Amino acid sequence: MSNSIRHLTSIKDLTDEEFKILVDRAQHYKTIFKNGASDDFQKNHLKLLGRTVALIFTKRSTRTRISTEGAATFFGAQPMFLGKEDIQLGVNESFYDTTKVVSSMVSCIFARVNSHEDIQALCKDSSVPIINSLCDTYHPLQAICDMLTIKEKFATHLNDSSKPNLKITWIGDANNVINDMALACLKLGMDVAIATPNGIEMDANIMNEANKIASQNGTKIEATHDSKSASKGANILVTDTFVSMGEEFAKEAKLKQFQGFQINKELADLADPEFKFMHCLPRHHEEVTDDVFYGKHSIVFDEAENRLYAAMAAIDVFVINKGNFNNLK
Repeated sequence: MSNSIRHLTSIKDLTDEEFKILVDRAQHYKTIFKNGASDDFQKNHLKLLGRTVALIFTKRSTRTRISTEGAATFFGAQPMFLGKEDIQLGVNESFYDTTKVVSSMVSCIFARVNSHEDIQALCKDSSVPIINSLCDTYHPLQAICDMLTIKEKFATHLNDSSKPNLKITWIGDANNVINDMALACLKLGMDVAIATPNGIEMDANIMNEANKIASQNGTKIEATHDSKSASKGANILVTDTFVSMGEEFAKEAKLKQFQGFQINKELADLADPEFKFMHCLPRHHEEVTDDVFYGKHSIVFDEAENRLYAAMAAIDVFVINKGNFNNLK
């Protein structure tokens, strides 16, 4: 990767303080956006006026596309969506050539791609910041959004040092979302319990990093195959798709493997009475029942909205401030 450019590739690559700053900036821009003061909007609109933000997406998207285009527009930039059917990427032009050309004309690239190797290749060859908008290993924008959501819903608990650590319980697959979410929670002083079906294990490198962060911050992380045990006393229950994009061919086998991992009343009753439910969406019925997803404990739509402010924070820090966390404008 270029030594002169800071990219957002994963939560793992950020210090605890840098990650906290990103969450705080997301909260800062949410306040500005919600207040709707025209002077504040005009001031921020000038920051990237006349610039272009590229969205290189090889996977379909709802929240990521809307939030990224909205964030770019907020700062005055023109978002340019470049789907896999729109450009020559990997068809008649090499990844390297495309990266060199696109980065020469834009201020940053939001990349929603298949493999983490693609993100690394973009970072290596790009002349502008790369914002990882999802790959097979990490999803940092979702982690920023999720921590903002938790911070909003549990502000009193998080600000009271006499309270025990919040417990976040993940019930589901060992995927990109929990990889970054686990590291994010541990960086912010929360405990993490992860329950995956038999035969599905968390990535060893992620767990090594998570244990290191937990040791430094006085937090805990556990990985189990027992969804009931993991749910006990949880302040937050989280899940995601059991069948990721590109795995549709194995849907029937995966759904059998995930029996007993649907978040339902049985698991919810084991959690803290005031627990919250989160899901990055889109949701499928096998992952969570309607009574939990649409019930009083669910904060999924607040969580979805916060993707906008996570994208704003990423543009602010990595593009406008060129990755300088110590002198934010």
